[in-house]
Amino acid sequence: MRLLGDPKSFFDGEIIEHRRDAMGPIQVVDFRRHRVLNFASIFEQSKIDRRQPYLPVHEYNRAMFLPIVYGEPTRVTVLGLGGGVMVSGLSHLLPESRIHAVELRQEVLNVAREYFSMPDTDNINVTIADARHALAAMEDASTDLIMADLYDANRMSTAQSGRRFVENCSRVLSDTGWLVINYHEPPEQNGPVFRQLRAHFSSLFSFQSKTNNTIIYCSRQPVELVSPAEPRFDVLEGRLPIGWRSLMKRMTRLSRATEEA
Repeated sequence: MRLLGDPKSFFDGEIIEHRRDAMGPIQVVDFRRHRVLNFASIFEQSKIDRRQPYLPVHEYNRAMFLPIVYGEPTRVTVLGLGGGVMVSGLSHLLPESRIHAVELRQEVLNVAREYFSMPDTDNINVTIADARHALAAMEDASTDLIMADLYDANRMSTAQSGRRFVENCSRVLSDTGWLVINYHEPPEQNGPVFRQLRAHFSSLFSFQSKTNNTIIYCSRQPVELVSPAEPRFDVLEGRLPIGWRSLMKRMTRLSRATEEA
């Protein structure tokens, strides 16, 4: 979720769809080049380039792909669908992988498919459920990558900072799995959220976006930062041009002393 840089700019767009479900309004707004999903607030829930709908526009969305540098997951879980930006990017980048998305609102899924070109293919499965319940129902070691981006109209869901959430994410990840969480405000490094993450994961990293989103990366295995000279970046950039090298340069390890506290 991204705060509109200038709230007045929202009114420069054209609302091409407006619908409502039990949880509130859902709007689709077209601008000259982009399309935005909005829940009638000052925040953008999703944003795509209409010419390349599989290409994430928001920097924090792009940064969430970085664990794929360490290895291509064959099973990915996306918590929080929005306009389907992450699912579309994953499907384009990893066409052979199985993608499981969890979304609370059926109408959000409908809008993602109708207006945001989210693929509807055999390797993509969408569950309409509370992410906490969906995680609890998943089998142990049943996914290789979890991307958590749980937000309502105005704030991050408290679900993705809870103790049970972290425990279940760790449980359902494979031995080499990664958990990636988008935080609107970073948790305190000596607070309960980080203590829980450190208890379940071997390596923790972070990325601060230009819009002040903080992405936290949690690896089940001890890993090091990848050098920007790594040739694999060229391969990934050819498949999904999001600026992999420049993003990786801004990924930082959380201090070992903090991890081992």
